[in-house]
Amino acid sequence: MRTLILAAVSLLPLLAQKPADETAVRDLVARYVDARDHPDAKAIEALFTPDADQLVSSGEWRKGREAVVRGTMASSEASGGKRTITVETVRFLDASTAIADGRYEIAGTNGAAARRMWTSIICARTSAGWRIAAIRNMLPAAPAGR
Repeated sequence: MRTLILAAVSLLPLLAQKPADETAVRDLVARYVDARDHPDAKAIEALFTPDADQLVSSGEWRKGREAVVRGTMASSEASGGKRTITVETVRFLDASTAIADGRYEIAGTNGAAARRMWTSIICARTSAGWRIAAIRNMLPAAPAGR
């Protein structure tokens, strides 16, 4: 019984900060979208951990913050369009790691129809606050056999 009480007490700080952390993670994603829309390389760089990576829907895997920023700037310039990420869920794996899953849309890309994808953004709590550690963008595929 004593172990159960100690375990419950040790989880109280984590439970107390979860709403603030969820807000911070959602804000981080919003700042990422804003930095891409403006496009601001320094602002994008500040949002990522040094070892961040990004696997984009084309299959390109950008490894390291510099590659992520360079690829992000290049794709924003090439495609244009207005980006939105609607975060649907934020799940905490532990007190310093969160996954933000959302719908990702790029509208008005050189006159083409909007691209609709899913994104998973893995966030890490650092001494400087929440930062993006990884991004996985996925294009929905038709179910097999159709």
